[in-house]
Amino acid sequence: MEVAHARRWWALTALGFFAFMTNLDGSVVNIAVPVMAKSLAVSASRMVWATSVYLIVLSALLLPFGKLGDVVGKPRIFKWGTGGFILGSVLAGIDLGFWWLIFARVVQATGAAMTLANTYGIVTSSFDAQERGKAMGFVGTFVALGSVAGPAVGGLILSVAQWPVIFWLNVPFGLVALVLALWAMGNGVPQPQAFDWLGALSQAVAIAAGFWGLNLSQTAGFTSPVVLILLGLAVVALVGFLWREARVTAPLLSLDIFKNALFSLGVLAVFLVFMVQFFTTVLMPFYLEDALRLSPGIAGALLTLYPLMMVFFAPLGGILADHLNVAGVALVGVVIIALGSAAYGVLGLTSPLLVFGAITVLLGIGSGIFQSPIGDIVMSVVPKSQLGVAGSFNALARNLGMVAGTSVTTTLLFSKMSAVAGRRVISFPVAHPQWFISGMHLAMGTATVLAVIAALVLWRSVPKWRAFVANRK
Repeated sequence: MEVAHARRWWALTALGFFAFMTNLDGSVVNIAVPVMAKSLAVSASRMVWATSVYLIVLSALLLPFGKLGDVVGKPRIFKWGTGGFILGSVLAGIDLGFWWLIFARVVQATGAAMTLANTYGIVTSSFDAQERGKAMGFVGTFVALGSVAGPAVGGLILSVAQWPVIFWLNVPFGLVALVLALWAMGNGVPQPQAFDWLGALSQAVAIAAGFWGLNLSQTAGFTSPVVLILLGLAVVALVGFLWREARVTAPLLSLDIFKNALFSLGVLAVFLVFMVQFFTTVLMPFYLEDALRLSPGIAGALLTLYPLMMVFFAPLGGILADHLNVAGVALVGVVIIALGSAAYGVLGLTSPLLVFGAITVLLGIGSGIFQSPIGDIVMSVVPKSQLGVAGSFNALARNLGMVAGTSVTTTLLFSKMSAVAGRRVISFPVAHPQWFISGMHLAMGTATVLAVIAALVLWRSVPKWRAFVANRK
């Protein structure tokens, strides 16, 4: 085990505190972007780099740090990463200009990658099959709590203090997580082996170029020369990475792991569901604030219903996963997500807020139920020697889903609005809100299809999980 049996719940609490801190940080930073742009005298579009750079660096480093967790011990990497994230938060709270903030966000992202790449591996190796779902749900509750608290905490801080304080808010939570980790976790079980530095570099280039290209495509379009160059570089780097991993003796990511059908189906479901979730993350603030003309306070309160439901239903999903077919529980969650996505697709300019709230609650319930069992599926079916890289790839699938969901949503939205308007539209059409509604319907219809595909993937996983449990016994 990665941690002593008697201290495993304390170690899990350390993981939970870090999950809470990173999700709180993400929510608060997004709210503070307009304020930071004015304070640092940069455009809002440039200020978004503070968020994009963080996501790109985090995603590019997940696989390397997951592999290092297998090599030198997952708890050791987790503790180093927690310290790195705290350091990055302190640096980000020192107002030395825009580029200093970008540097600090890189430090933060590096620390976050070290921890997130090894969180699921630590949980899986520290809890037996009968408790693993409950443990995953415990961490999921902290994730949801961070998302719930973020908007309110961010608004409160920005009303009484300057924006650097939002980064220093991470420090006390980070110190609690670090102290608990130092006390409750050992250093893990090292498995000395060669590290594929060239593979790490090629996958980092593929992810960074791909993410940045997709990010630019939302405003410049996919025909932009810069976008095409970045996406082309991403494809070349990805092909090179896969070619190397199939031939090197100690690969960063052993491609044999994908021969495990449950693992492959599980990470595919993770990618699809997180892609679907970001359709609503992108569209619903515009629907509430611009289409329905609600105040940011009321819109924020309505959107908080989603993570609030996850707070209650993530533990339930974990408990059900400990007693029922894990893939079946995840399937129930995805079916509810599909129903919620389809219901969002029929909202209009005159829809009652009660209907919106009910749909949001439904979606939050589905996401909460889905979260714990899907982590159990992905992490329980791989050898212990690959828990680090499996956990990091699971986290990478989530981030890829977020980025892909954002890009596909905006592309569908802008394309539909442009088609209806007869000209290029890349912002909310204030004088023609019905154009937005048409684009939203197309996007949420696509999200529903993706959710149904995820449900079919998990439907295939149900008998495979039953067979896996029978063989394990």
